[in-house]
Amino acid sequence: MSTPPLRPGVSAGVPAGVSVSSVRGLRLRARRVSRDVRGTGRVLSGASLDVAPGTLVVIAGSSGAGKTVLLQTLAGLSAPSEGEVWHDGAPPGPPGPEFGYVPQEDIIHRELPLHRTLVYAAGLRMPPGTPAAAVAATVDRVLETLGLTSRRDTPVRALSGGERKRASIAVELLTRPRVLFLDEPTSGLDPVTGAELMRTLRGLADDGTTVVLTTHVLADLPRGDQVVFLSADGEVAYTGEPDGLCKAFGVGSAEEVYGAVADGARAPGTGDIPGQADGPAPAGPAGQAGTAGAAARARTAVAAGKASRVGAVRQWMLLTRRGTALLVHNRLSVAVLAGSPVMIVAMFAVLFRADAFDPASPDPGSTAMIMFWIAFGAFFFGLTYGLLQICTELPVLRREWLAGLRIGPYVASKLTTMLPVLTLAVALLLAVLRALDRLPPAGWDTYASLFATGVLASAAALALGLLASAAVSEPGQATLMLPLLCFPQVLFSGAFVPVPRMTAGGEAISWAMTNRWAFEALGSGVGLESLWRTGASPLGPPLLASYGKSFGHPAARGWVILAGFAVLFLGLTWWVLVRKCRDGAVRSRQGR
Repeated sequence: MSTPPLRPGVSAGVPAGVSVSSVRGLRLRARRVSRDVRGTGRVLSGASLDVAPGTLVVIAGSSGAGKTVLLQTLAGLSAPSEGEVWHDGAPPGPPGPEFGYVPQEDIIHRELPLHRTLVYAAGLRMPPGTPAAAVAATVDRVLETLGLTSRRDTPVRALSGGERKRASIAVELLTRPRVLFLDEPTSGLDPVTGAELMRTLRGLADDGTTVVLTTHVLADLPRGDQVVFLSADGEVAYTGEPDGLCKAFGVGSAEEVYGAVADGARAPGTGDIPGQADGPAPAGPAGQAGTAGAAARARTAVAAGKASRVGAVRQWMLLTRRGTALLVHNRLSVAVLAGSPVMIVAMFAVLFRADAFDPASPDPGSTAMIMFWIAFGAFFFGLTYGLLQICTELPVLRREWLAGLRIGPYVASKLTTMLPVLTLAVALLLAVLRALDRLPPAGWDTYASLFATGVLASAAALALGLLASAAVSEPGQATLMLPLLCFPQVLFSGAFVPVPRMTAGGEAISWAMTNRWAFEALGSGVGLESLWRTGASPLGPPLLASYGKSFGHPAARGWVILAGFAVLFLGLTWWVLVRKCRDGAVRSRQGR
């Protein structure tokens, strides 16, 4: 695998017709920056540095030295506990199109071909109204810059580790970032691939982009313009050119630098950067004017970024299209989508005999259980479809949020992507059960009621699944949530133990179970109360008495409650994701 060098006059991610000189790197300055991390203590202490525009900076140090914390603080993603950070002489503003951050996790979906994935990413980042041809041309240009043109039609999951790293960088180059932050981009790569990636970053810096990265790889140190070496207690032990690193500690190799720093050595002159003692600009009227001008430029850039951000409706439409494409290309999702209805129908065919709803000789016990399992089937569809929708793409979501993605359209897109599938599953379930004579030969009004209840039950369960998916941090935890969420829905639905027969505590819990309201609405819609009262079975009257008024309310009552649960769960999902994005847009590894 080979990465071609950047062609002269071609800047990474620069649209056609834009000169290279218009891409100006961001200047970064930090003065006595310290960071305290809850549960860990101080992981960064009094760090000061000055990064010139178009510089490639390598942050190194032992594990736990605070490299990622420093990177996040310089990027403005985390506020320092003490000290100050400036971007072009002003405090960091909200991340925008000129800002790029690549965490260690992939920030790109794996299911789709690379080119198509980047087109979707560009649609969320590039200004509204950008023609499709211009979007495609930008994607092609970025792929060429990163040496990925030959892999444009390859699914991201089939790319090598180094290619996926470059693919994540490609996402950030779509909008011409002035500054690019990368957390250990060469980690896990073989030496040749790591060297190629560093050459790519070297080319970006030469084109004007300020590049700051953390690393554990010794070979990365001499490839930067500036090395920032942190001690184990989070202090800057050295900052300067790579050639001076070993000389500053009187050692012969970079490996020995680690040992010297661990023994407490500090390079001379690693205090405050000259000229920073009183702020980001020289004191006096000229310096004040320079700072004020930089702050004004920063405010203008922020305002322009907000003005050019893709609208909520367009984000929702784009995310819905992307979600549908991801769903279709994910074999596991397709298997779950197709397998769940088949499993439920097979269960009905084995468990229940036909003619349970025969008015002449109904089987009240079977009719109640059929209604319950329809309710639970709809719940199971929605929950399983929702549980893995968010937790598998949290790194992508956090990065896209930094680029201007709104959480509301994101959550709404999950609903609009999955709800049509759930609607189809419910319709097929009811149709097959009627064909198997497990449901009564009723009119369209009865089946419309059953269909509406099933869809609303699935929507509420989908919203619950999305909430659980948003709350956990990895897919394994979401899988463990499945039985924990299903068991209460079975026990407190009122099917096996009627609500009037429950204890006060059990009845209180049943109010929070969507399955209870789906079960009661289905029973009302199919007319269980009338069937049990007028049927010939002696079990009808006592069973009716045990269920009390469970089926005496109109089905619309259950619809309203189910819709309310769906709205509540979606609102909570939005709230959880907003908090996760704001509090940890890029999760630092504590103590690293």
